[in-house]
Amino acid sequence: MLFVKSCARYTKISYFCTVKEKILMCLLAWTVVSMTPAKAGNPQNGFPQKWTAKTVVTEKEVQQAGLDRCFASEPISDETFQRMQGKSWKKDCPLKRSELRYLRLLHRNAEGKPQLGEMVVNAQIADRVVRIFRKLYEAGYRIERMVLVDEYDGDDNRSMEDNNTSSFNYRTVPGRTTLSKHARGLAIDLNTRYNPYVTQRGILPKNGRDYAYNRDRRKDIPYKIDHQDLAYKLFKAEGFTWGGDWRSSKDYQHFEYTPLQTSPRGG
Repeated sequence: MLFVKSCARYTKISYFCTVKEKILMCLLAWTVVSMTPAKAGNPQNGFPQKWTAKTVVTEKEVQQAGLDRCFASEPISDETFQRMQGKSWKKDCPLKRSELRYLRLLHRNAEGKPQLGEMVVNAQIADRVVRIFRKLYEAGYRIERMVLVDEYDGDDNRSMEDNNTSSFNYRTVPGRTTLSKHARGLAIDLNTRYNPYVTQRGILPKNGRDYAYNRDRRKDIPYKIDHQDLAYKLFKAEGFTWGGDWRSSKDYQHFEYTPLQTSPRGG
């Protein structure tokens, strides 16, 4: 369309020119248009202006957008808050909306391709989490899926079974009445199916049972988190504790942050 307009403009200017001269002018217009740099972004998926989690993008698109736009913290928008209603956000949640942040986090999926991820966390840890996941991406660390738990209607078990990585969900610790650190957006569960929550009451998620035992000696566990894992090292460096270090139970997927180290832990 731009070429047609440019050609028409040259043709109007050259009304008294010969046919050959008009053709040459149109060719010149086409050359100018073809050499004009394309705007960054993909009109098909709207990236990076539109951020749709689970969307796979190309390396070129990421390069054009710039990593700073792919790792960002922002206030909870009306659209996101509506998604959360009655799911991760319940009516009795004591937090203010302003105490949470929506994170845009690019990650490498199971095939190693760039994929758009999202997360809601407490504002107190937003910058820390962005730093961690940017370093994981730059190192090629694989994270299969990263969408809000609201995509599973706030059902943590479904989210874990789908190997989803997430944070905020106003809920209690499984099997207990105390609130989880996830209820305040101060905990992150990473690659959940392959790093299950193991207690005397059972294993969550249920489809993670095969990855619950003898982890120290096993090398056949995808996405395994241990003390040598990069995610473990990065979270620890930012002041988080790991559920795999707990004594009475093991929550291998779980990293949590305790401001001033005063609040009790929670899965």
